[in-house]
Amino acid sequence: MRVSANEGPQPETPGQGIAVGAEALYLVNLLLLPGLGFVALLALWLAHRREAPPLGRCHLRQTLSASLWAGLLLVLANALIFVLGGYQQPATWVVLILYFTTCHATLVLFGIFGLARAMAGKPYVYPLIGRPCDD
Repeated sequence: MRVSANEGPQPETPGQGIAVGAEALYLVNLLLLPGLGFVALLALWLAHRREAPPLGRCHLRQTLSASLWAGLLLVLANALIFVLGGYQQPATWVVLILYFTTCHATLVLFGIFGLARAMAGKPYVYPLIGRPCDD
């Protein structure tokens, strides 16, 4: 049950638990346990992708799509480092700092917004990288 400041306890929105779990696992993947968080998110998606209520399905799609984008951006950053001469070159630090201050931080911020919306029982579409929700 949710508690609202003005209305008191409210029943949980259908799919809210799945939505919160998906957003939390997305952040775990980015911040705490890369790879392991993705495997857990993928398992959650495989288990609930068809029968989840619209809210849960929306957040599952967003987080899985964003996780795939995060992985692609990480591969591209490493490829750029390799093209610029490897990890011993000064340009490596430029690429890493740019990646973490722009791409990674933005993906984390999207995840925080998504988690807040999931906890409020509302859908969220990640800007630029999100997939439309089928409400």
